[in-house]
Amino acid sequence: MRSGVMSDITNVTAGRASQVDKTKQLKLTQQSFQPPTVVRDVPAVALAAPAVDMSLEEKVVVTMSNDPQRVTEYVPDIICHLYNSESLCLPRADYMNIQTDITGKMRMILMDWLVEVHMKYRLTPETLHLTVNLIDRYLSKKQITRRRLQLVGVAAMFIASKFEEINPPELHDWVYITDNAYSKEDVLTMECNMLSILNFQIAVPTAAHFFEHLVDANGCDAAHRSCAQYLLELGLLDSRMLEYKPSHMVAAALLLSNELFVRSHFWPDAMAQQSRYSEQALRHCTEELRQLWKADRAGAGGQLQAVHKKFSTPQRHSVATMNFRELL
Repeated sequence: MRSGVMSDITNVTAGRASQVDKTKQLKLTQQSFQPPTVVRDVPAVALAAPAVDMSLEEKVVVTMSNDPQRVTEYVPDIICHLYNSESLCLPRADYMNIQTDITGKMRMILMDWLVEVHMKYRLTPETLHLTVNLIDRYLSKKQITRRRLQLVGVAAMFIASKFEEINPPELHDWVYITDNAYSKEDVLTMECNMLSILNFQIAVPTAAHFFEHLVDANGCDAAHRSCAQYLLELGLLDSRMLEYKPSHMVAAALLLSNELFVRSHFWPDAMAQQSRYSEQALRHCTEELRQLWKADRAGAGGQLQAVHKKFSTPQRHSVATMNFRELL
């Protein structure tokens, strides 16, 4: 059992989180969470690096031309729209300053637990990133007590899963995950309040929307892709990373992963053009991600084990425990 301070947030225990196997219980104990036993596979994408003189649109077309569901002809417009609109629906980076009863540490523990819940339900990456966006935007506008912070997290994932998933968990599942600490009415009331506070702005760009495009452009194989995702999800836990836009976070995670995999060129001109960020512009964010990575590696997850455990599995190429030639 790992130590934590979730009891400082809610003073409740969380129950089971798996629709598939409800005999396996995911609990919020007084000090910790029980790590999940089921991990959702991440699709492996092994792509050869395209020529460096190709544009972003051309590279995306090359990697997606055989998949009509990827609407290749609309990709340039979609990418442009994502970059143009991502700044419109961001949380305040300093919103913890307006919160009087919760702290950054409490947020970190909540996010760690939600990663576990996300794994147990086998939800998509888009659901996880939208959940975090909804929580942070809501807390940027609304003060909340620590006893209701878990409810905010559950309501946010409830909304995100209904928006992103084909078969989202049902209301009673979200009540059950908190071991009935909150009622169905509590969850629905918080859902309505959150949607109202956020003016029903749910279709927003998140890191998950930029990730696939930039991973393809970077020519990542399956292990490299998992490493970038691992770094990106470590960033979800720390409120200090809220100062960066989603596209910035994805690009910084890819830059760091390129360094860890000792690419001949860590950030070639083609990637600077495609991501719209130079290596210099990414360097500060990359170094902060490096520190999070070092801390996670040194403590094997420490109190917050969800991301470390998730990316220590063979399905994700054990990138959390992989031996890299560390670049200082």
